[in-house]
Amino acid sequence: MKKFVMIIDVAKCNNCNACVVSVKDEYVGNDFSGYSAAQPKLGHTWLRVDRLSRGSGTMVDFTYVPTMCNHCENAPCVKAAGDGSVYQRSDGIVIMDPVKTKGRSDIVKSCPYGMISWNDEKEIPQTWIFDAHLIDSGWDKPRCVNSCPSGCFEVRQVTDEEFAALETSPAYSPRNERLRATRPRILYKNFDKAKTAFVGGNVTTTRDSRKFNVEGAVVSLHKDNNQIKEARTDIFGDFRFDSLPYNSGKYTVAIVDSGRKPVFSKHIDVAADCVVMDEISI
Repeated sequence: MKKFVMIIDVAKCNNCNACVVSVKDEYVGNDFSGYSAAQPKLGHTWLRVDRLSRGSGTMVDFTYVPTMCNHCENAPCVKAAGDGSVYQRSDGIVIMDPVKTKGRSDIVKSCPYGMISWNDEKEIPQTWIFDAHLIDSGWDKPRCVNSCPSGCFEVRQVTDEEFAALETSPAYSPRNERLRATRPRILYKNFDKAKTAFVGGNVTTTRDSRKFNVEGAVVSLHKDNNQIKEARTDIFGDFRFDSLPYNSGKYTVAIVDSGRKPVFSKHIDVAADCVVMDEISI
């Protein structure tokens, strides 16, 4: 039996929130017997787009990350329920029975991703069900996938062996590295940028009492007396060294002139955030 897996390319997500709206439109006010009770109009977000930021000052970038129930292969909510009221189907989709889970507020806290909501009126836990009701009626993918204008969602049906290869591939990441043991069936592509630091800056020079950006300056990054990266400033005088591990320690940024003569050198520390060096004057 093949099971569903969703791959989300965060490089394509532009935070339009069409997926969020489609989930709201599908579930708010709509009961799907055996699958899900209606989502309340307020207070529940079964699918959201998280905004992860890096940098500061003149260099800030964002990664937008659609986040929802992960339909984990080792789902903590299934184990917490313990009585089959929350179960995983043969196609990998996790369902919270809207009748059998009544009164089980403890199930909400079982999700380490925080993607289970409590319905006060109906006294049941709820989450996004991968649009199982639509899948069972012939759809090959959830509605949020169809609504995405940038095509950041991809749905596949894979064997257990194929899923194992996907979740261990360096091309894909879980939403939270520390929770890999849950084996989420929602995986992310191009997520590395959001999880690493960069060192960047702006290079300027002064002529006739006027300040100019320097294009084409050679900038290098060194660690432990070894050069590990080199770049040239762009038309705006900016440079950036990306994909550096957070808390990776001491580096040196150096700039040389056209004759490869050192004109600037500074030691920096890459800790819990990116390092932005504004207006390096040479």
